[in-house]
Amino acid sequence: MGDHGDDNGDVNSNLIVAYSTGDSQLDKAIWQWLTWDKNPKTKEQIENLLRNGRNKELRDRLCRRLTFGTAGLRSAMGAGFCYINDLTVIQSTQGMYRYLEKCFSDFKQRGFVVGYDTRGQVTSSCSSLRLAKLTAAVLLAKGIPVYLFSRYVPTPFVPYAVQQLGAVAGVMITASHNRKEDNGYKVYWENGAQITSPHDKEILKCIEECTEPWNDSWNENLADTSLLVRDPLQKICASYMEDLQKISYHRELNMKTNLKFVHTAFHGVGHDYVQLAFQAFGFQPPIPVPEQKDPDPDFSTVKCPNPEEGETVLELSLRLAEKEGARVVVATDPDADRLAVAELQENGRWKVFTGNELAALFGWWMFTCWKANSAKDAVIKNVYMLATTVSSKILKAIALKEGFHFEDTLPGFKWIGSRVKDLLDNGKEVLFAFEESIGFMCGTSVLDKDGVSAAVVIAEMAAYLDTKSQTLAHQLAEIYKTYGFHISKTSYFLCYDPPTIKRIFERLRNFDSPGSYPTCCGTYSILHVRDVTTGYDSSQLYKKSVLPVSKSSQMITFTFQNGCVATLRTSGTEPKIKYYAEMCALPEQSDTAFLEEDLQKLISALVENFLEPSKNGLIWRSM
Repeated sequence: MGDHGDDNGDVNSNLIVAYSTGDSQLDKAIWQWLTWDKNPKTKEQIENLLRNGRNKELRDRLCRRLTFGTAGLRSAMGAGFCYINDLTVIQSTQGMYRYLEKCFSDFKQRGFVVGYDTRGQVTSSCSSLRLAKLTAAVLLAKGIPVYLFSRYVPTPFVPYAVQQLGAVAGVMITASHNRKEDNGYKVYWENGAQITSPHDKEILKCIEECTEPWNDSWNENLADTSLLVRDPLQKICASYMEDLQKISYHRELNMKTNLKFVHTAFHGVGHDYVQLAFQAFGFQPPIPVPEQKDPDPDFSTVKCPNPEEGETVLELSLRLAEKEGARVVVATDPDADRLAVAELQENGRWKVFTGNELAALFGWWMFTCWKANSAKDAVIKNVYMLATTVSSKILKAIALKEGFHFEDTLPGFKWIGSRVKDLLDNGKEVLFAFEESIGFMCGTSVLDKDGVSAAVVIAEMAAYLDTKSQTLAHQLAEIYKTYGFHISKTSYFLCYDPPTIKRIFERLRNFDSPGSYPTCCGTYSILHVRDVTTGYDSSQLYKKSVLPVSKSSQMITFTFQNGCVATLRTSGTEPKIKYYAEMCALPEQSDTAFLEEDLQKLISALVENFLEPSKNGLIWRSM
């Protein structure tokens, strides 16, 4: 796809004159797009909208820019400055180059890591591989060495490679478990954690400063021909599998177990890597779901490629497990950074564990293994576990009883990764961290969520429990008996109208009068309110939130008199209002039926009084 030169410019000018929208800002954006975009498919999408007078859609596509959410830049693939496509990835990488050049004098020595998943969209001629090559091209043209994986990899391989190779940063082209239309650009800093503020803001500023593609930015062939390209695949994969063995404590037992496991890769990248991970732990390979083991950008056997959606999307793996006599199913999402787990119960039904339930199991396991394997003089006060603030407080309950530290962070693994790095740099030991949306970090080889390591750790846990004639579900019940029942419910409402979302949250900030939050919800009294968007926290001495202010997203947490904690927040990656509610009981409160009923009533009150779904046109998804 060479440059069409001045002829191209004339054609664009003629088109714009012929179909002027009468809006100078929009006309300028159209001119820029048609001049800069060299992908015939996306260019044609804008030309067609222009010819058909679709000005509103042109404005939506061209007058807004991508911004960093909880997982980097993420949007639908297609034409437009707020979509993921060749041009916006080139612009983002140019801005990234400009910023990294300012931050690192040794950028040209240390280089940059690029990984990608298996997403793609024929109508936009857009694929993760192509976007990765364009990302590499922008940097290679500037003389930067690029570690470009020669095939698709799990997302955790990118932060792992950044640290192992001493690169200044890295990018993973992925939209994780989002719908098939989406793609994304996830950025990792030199510490191996996703970028947080101020880096995200500064990179966006740099992107704004260099939106026009540089001369060689479109030269994707550089990714195949440049002497500055290195393929880190073999080295990183071997090193990752070796490091993984540091969190295997029962290898002999794994080699002998009769337990069978089924793994589904959800049409993504996970199959080969999970097979290798099981091998590294001494297991027989898990049985793959044949229809889902190979990459398929259409995710053709699932309604949506998110294993968090439970039994409906796990159908094929559960049926295969029944046929093969496998008791445990592990499901990695398409970029293999998250993990769902199901276990066959004695009554013949499957239990699909929630993220919070799995975290209780992982937390118990990692601490038990640490205790059994740590030196006599190991200091428990140096041990930490972390969770995002919307996740279960079960780790906090375990920490209080056992004597280690628990911390919570803002939602999004980028906050966990950065905090873990700080703790490690200060000589602390971090055993485990998680977010309720089935994201787990076992050990600290990768400072991000990792479905590959989590899959094999849960397999080892199940094999160990099997020697005691126990199951994962039995052990979960034991954990709750010991540390207190933590019953949580999470769900979301779809809302495609940003002003409605803003109105819902502003109403809560000015409930009975301007500047006042609700003091009760139905019959339930509210003890404290924390609003991370504004930095308010009624439980703190000066009413200031301990968690950093996060103005770009909405998030309010209510602590109720009855021990329930509920959070309402917007998603950083999708058009959703999410709610998280958890009943945290003391060990002596064992009437789970009453606790569950009370939680359910409170959620109903929360939804009706605070979200008002029928009035606001919200679409409920119950999980």
